[in-house]
Amino acid sequence: MPIAYWCVLIAALLPIVWVSYAKLGVESDNRYPREDYDNLTPPKRRAYAAHQNAYENFPFFAIAVIVAMTLGAAPATVNMLAIAFIVVRVIHGLLYINNIPTLRSLSFLIGLAINIAIFVLPAFK
Repeated sequence: MPIAYWCVLIAALLPIVWVSYAKLGVESDNRYPREDYDNLTPPKRRAYAAHQNAYENFPFFAIAVIVAMTLGAAPATVNMLAIAFIVVRVIHGLLYINNIPTLRSLSFLIGLAINIAIFVLPAFK
């Protein structure tokens, strides 16, 4: 299985990493888990926001990888870009949690550019 597909799995699980950090050490009522947001410290709120952003960015990445791989893009290139996307998204989450907004926005744009590059790769084969 191509590395890019493993990256799709990692991207699907990344939001769980951020929300786990957000809720770590916070008293929680599992009947109303979304109401815990009000009890979070600012860094944990930002981790929750990183969680939401990771879910929002996942569909485009997954579709881009599937399109590129099924339409004949070079697997090595797709793999390299998929790994780069994962690295950028981890950095994005860390920048989000640590309240570094300018670099966070830059990492978001880099991730978006990587997704676009993956998606259009088959057009250049």
